[in-house]
Amino acid sequence: MVTWKLCLLPLLAFVLAAQPVVDTTRSPHAALRPLPIRSVRLADGFWSKRMRVNAEKSLPSLLALLEQHGVVDNFRRLSGRKNVPRRGPLYTDSDLYKWMEAAAFVLQSEDRADLRKALEKVIDDVVAAQEPDGYLNTYYAAERKQERHTNMRHGHELYCLGHLLQAGIAYHRAGGGRKLLDAGIRMADYVLERFGPGKRPILEGHPEIELALVELYRTTGSRKYLDFAGYLLQGDPRIELAPRDLSYLFTGKPFTSRTHLEGHAVRAMYAASGATDYYMETGDPAYRKTLETLWRDLTQTKMYISGGVGSRASGEAFGAPYELPNETAYAESCGAIGNMIWNWRMLLATGEARFADLLEQVLYNAVNAGMSLSGTTYCYRTPLALRGDRESTIRNPWYETTCCPPNLQRILASLPGYFYSESAEGLWVHLYHSGRLQWNDTVVTQTTGYPWDGDVELRIEPPDRKEFTLFVRIPAWAGPAKVEINKERALEGAPGRYLAIRRVWKKGDRVRLTFDMTPRMMMANPRVRENAGKAAVMRGPLLYCIEGLDQQGVDSIYDVTLVGLNRFRPERRADLLGGVVVLKHLGGMFVRSTAADPLYQPWIKRSTRRAELTLIPYYTFANREPTAMQVWIPVE
Repeated sequence: MVTWKLCLLPLLAFVLAAQPVVDTTRSPHAALRPLPIRSVRLADGFWSKRMRVNAEKSLPSLLALLEQHGVVDNFRRLSGRKNVPRRGPLYTDSDLYKWMEAAAFVLQSEDRADLRKALEKVIDDVVAAQEPDGYLNTYYAAERKQERHTNMRHGHELYCLGHLLQAGIAYHRAGGGRKLLDAGIRMADYVLERFGPGKRPILEGHPEIELALVELYRTTGSRKYLDFAGYLLQGDPRIELAPRDLSYLFTGKPFTSRTHLEGHAVRAMYAASGATDYYMETGDPAYRKTLETLWRDLTQTKMYISGGVGSRASGEAFGAPYELPNETAYAESCGAIGNMIWNWRMLLATGEARFADLLEQVLYNAVNAGMSLSGTTYCYRTPLALRGDRESTIRNPWYETTCCPPNLQRILASLPGYFYSESAEGLWVHLYHSGRLQWNDTVVTQTTGYPWDGDVELRIEPPDRKEFTLFVRIPAWAGPAKVEINKERALEGAPGRYLAIRRVWKKGDRVRLTFDMTPRMMMANPRVRENAGKAAVMRGPLLYCIEGLDQQGVDSIYDVTLVGLNRFRPERRADLLGGVVVLKHLGGMFVRSTAADPLYQPWIKRSTRRAELTLIPYYTFANREPTAMQVWIPVE
């Protein structure tokens, strides 16, 4: 009997790993079902390089820093394994949980024995700190035990629990057993037994637990977790908050009463993500209406062209409509991640390409900019202009608030799970990268140099003839796309939509997509006053910028101009920034007088001279020595 059970363990691990990042398999109001991370194998290319650095450099180096700064010792302290004081802000537990989730996602793709061993050791330390009643939080313990659930606005107790649950679910799906998941469930049950309707009121000052609770419901089938997520989203009327709190926390009042995004950007993105999850399970039309209203508010008035969100440093908050400064942009990396995961959920809920378009825009630019090419330094904020002062380093290996580094790591580790989905009609292709998909009994091989070139080939290999619809996304930026089937049948795909190709597929069928990669000059809404008379440059899904290091004969990048529309020459540079396509542009540079320009003078037309400019992908900024950078450039 024991031998029989042991034989089943590898099979069980494989089945658990065949689950997606967000499991909408049984969600009644989801249009799409994502495919498991393990079903996708990315070949050499743009993202596989980033994922390799993440697994081999980022995760080990950050764990060492978490150890160095006492974050893991905070748990050992409670279990008696170490006699040390608690260190770090009250939310440090969540930073370790996000690292654990990232490690679990890596293990869903591939079995790395060293990483699994490190993760198992951390899990043992975390679980050993749990109290008999299920409570698990290193800050509100020992000498601070009496403070539990008294600082609901800023205490982050439920926020930390949300990340614990997500780490437990991810490792369970990696075939790692239930030890961490069960610890999270015990803490969740501790909360549900004491708080909610008919019990003590509670709110989460920093939304995050809502989307974790919905995923826990999907994992366990226990309705109480979904219901508690709904309770938190709607707020408890017994808790009175000041008007400022209601906006800053983005919680405390009914989510469905929201008409615009305000306050702390990360909290708002997580709340919207959790609300989308809740909608996919309940189908509540009030949630769908509110989500649409907030999405339009974001994309039409409050989002940077990089996909970053949250323009104000004060409160890490959204500004007023069109308040999108460049140099002082806060645009926290966690906010971009929140924007990405919200759009992923909106895509699953609706099957609408606009959400995949925005997901791609955020991923390639604002999210990707958050981690250095080396994988060991990170941006907390991602501005769209820098002065390049040596004293102000934008990328650092460690922050006292270490939320962004492990958050970036878990996105990169889970990335294969975002490329494809399925529905009753067939297979959906959201993102493009060379690799292999095992979809049920059908293999789909994708070959492309995306995002550097716009040619994509999909080879379909069912075991026998098989009828289904292949939905391929035509990016909104691409214009009408050329689509060929077996080099014969030519179709035209409308930009910003999925092209549905229904046929009986046979082994060896090929679909070839050709996207127009001509660089594009983008202008902002005139109400974005800082960008008046300026343009940003994009090529494919990538946003570009200029850095002072690359401009020959240019005194200051703030003196340069773009001349003419779309006069850019792509040039491959394998030796630069890990291998990129730069854009060469014969622009202009303002000619200064012999004396320094006065601060103010009568209006004159300033003379310019020609200067060759080099633009690099925005995600690569600040990966060399300190230098000035800007995205929005004056147009002559």
